[in-house]
Amino acid sequence: MSQPEAGRPGGKILGHVTEIARRAGAEILKVYAQDAVQATAKADDSPLTAADLASHRLIVSELTALDSNIPVLSEEAADTPFAERARWERYWLVDPLDGTREFLARNGEFTVNIALIEGHAPALGVVHVPVSDASYQGLPGAGAWRIAQGVRVPISIQPRSASPVRVVGSRSHRGDSLERFLERLGPHELKPIGSSLKFCLVAEGAADVYPRLGPTHEWDTAAAHAVLVAAGGTVSRLDGRALEYNRSAEPMNPHFVAYGARDHDWLALLR
Repeated sequence: MSQPEAGRPGGKILGHVTEIARRAGAEILKVYAQDAVQATAKADDSPLTAADLASHRLIVSELTALDSNIPVLSEEAADTPFAERARWERYWLVDPLDGTREFLARNGEFTVNIALIEGHAPALGVVHVPVSDASYQGLPGAGAWRIAQGVRVPISIQPRSASPVRVVGSRSHRGDSLERFLERLGPHELKPIGSSLKFCLVAEGAADVYPRLGPTHEWDTAAAHAVLVAAGGTVSRLDGRALEYNRSAEPMNPHFVAYGARDHDWLALLR
């Protein structure tokens, strides 16, 4: 692979990263096709499969070949001390298989997430859906696209929310806080879906808002965050500040809301 352009990422590096995500997705599908998939539990009790590890190995190898000067932080190799990580001005943030529970449930709602973080914000993001071979691309400030069946089309948020409001929420994680938000919101349609696809539905105008009122890691959100912002959307902490990355030793996100249209006071509904 050729070296990425200096300065801000562009279309050339975006294409390279998309191809890496697709190849990782192919590795995941090899395991997905097996009759029985074994999972082990990680320290936080989340599942780990051979598909996670195969995807991780391919992505780290290919990103390192793309530019060996940019470090990689992956969910499956997240033990870099914060004292070292805090000095990173630019790094790859990767979830090799986002939605392992969905993978094990065989519902197809899992993704490969690759983001480039610059100055605590996502500067590039690719979300690949292995089962459909579709990819979402985002370059904040330049645009967002969806690639399906070899056709690349621009995507953008809907400027006004639908009636009723279309809400996406986690298929595997739902609690009382989300129920209270829905009660305050009023008429709505709730679509449960796994992985970072929730952001992508908002980015392509198929949903209006994604409130996340439970724990997430930074690698869960960064790539899709880039896609949504590039499509004209917003990802905000509940205090109104932008969601940022690599600010603390524990790579966990605070609660947040991701949305397209600004015709509701989403933050007020969540407080």
